[in-house]
Amino acid sequence: MILISACLAGINCRYDGGSKQIVEIEKLIKEGKAVLVCPEQLGGLPTPRIPCEIRDGDGRSVLEKSAAVYNREGANLTDCFIRGAEETLKIAKLYGVEKAILKARSPSCGKDRIYDGSFQKKVTHGDGVTAALLRKHGILVLDEEDFREYI
Repeated sequence: MILISACLAGINCRYDGGSKQIVEIEKLIKEGKAVLVCPEQLGGLPTPRIPCEIRDGDGRSVLEKSAAVYNREGANLTDCFIRGAEETLKIAKLYGVEKAILKARSPSCGKDRIYDGSFQKKVTHGDGVTAALLRKHGILVLDEEDFREYI
């Protein structure tokens, strides 16, 4: 089984209430090879929601409590992001997931690159909170930009 960000399967769960549907991901679902998650919804956040970004670090530093996730209005939503990552990990373990395809640049799902916390569309190096937790537990994290070479 492959864990996949639900927004990549056409589920309207992104912060803006939309999705980023990818045809190849639909195929994985139809073949019974995928389990869908939205870590931000699993963490208790609504859809749509105010955009969020990690300040002063990345997902790993959020998990270590040295950085935090804020929405554009300044509300600290770190606990929701950590809870969503933990719930996603539980699902991954239940299904024996070894790979995940997550949404690029997301404060939850971003792999290697996330927005820098300035809400200016500036990208910095680092993982989102869920991506960092999954990697910590040995799950290969991919995103919609690179998954084709591994599937």
